[in-house]
Amino acid sequence: MFFDVGNTLIDESTEYGAWADWLGVPRHTFSAAFGAVIAQGGDYRDVFQRFRPGFDLDAERRHRLDAGLGEYFNARDLYPDARPCLAALKDHGYFVGLAGNQTARAGRLLGELNLPVDLIATSEDWGAAKPSPGFFEKLISSAGRSPARILYVGDRLDVDVLPAHQAGLVTGLIRRGPWGYVFPRSPDSGIADLRINSLDELPGSLALSIGNQPC
Repeated sequence: MFFDVGNTLIDESTEYGAWADWLGVPRHTFSAAFGAVIAQGGDYRDVFQRFRPGFDLDAERRHRLDAGLGEYFNARDLYPDARPCLAALKDHGYFVGLAGNQTARAGRLLGELNLPVDLIATSEDWGAAKPSPGFFEKLISSAGRSPARILYVGDRLDVDVLPAHQAGLVTGLIRRGPWGYVFPRSPDSGIADLRINSLDELPGSLALSIGNQPC
């Protein structure tokens, strides 16, 4: 069992607000632009370009860190259903991993949440980011299972469900976060083996995807 992080386990609203503050843009204005870009199928990085053309996200992350304002989240940003779901899966004998397009700093913050998981990995750790095949090759290798015995759950079709499906994994699409209310309307959402509105639904849905036996 592997999970995406942002807007799957962690509500990224706090981080979006921090970026709005960094740009000097009202939070509601940033949110409106973010929503418009997502609804139009654009890359979220385009939001920054609307407010500051030539914006370099990686460089600005470093500047924020130098200013003592690096990305940050804690248990308050964890979705309420996340910890109970992870604990239930562990209790049933599943290998549980977290793997997403995150910085190494975010990986350390995840570790501080003391979640009931076997593995926490980030794209920076692996040197490969979704949707690249290399990311999912790393994921499969770290799990030590065949792709057909691994479920990957995320909130996005483009970087979660579709590339995971192409890598041979079982896939789950959760409806939440900015993308969660756009992608379910796409015909491609039918590719997902599971479509859920909450992580509370996941443990009871596994018989429909990878079976009842621990992975």
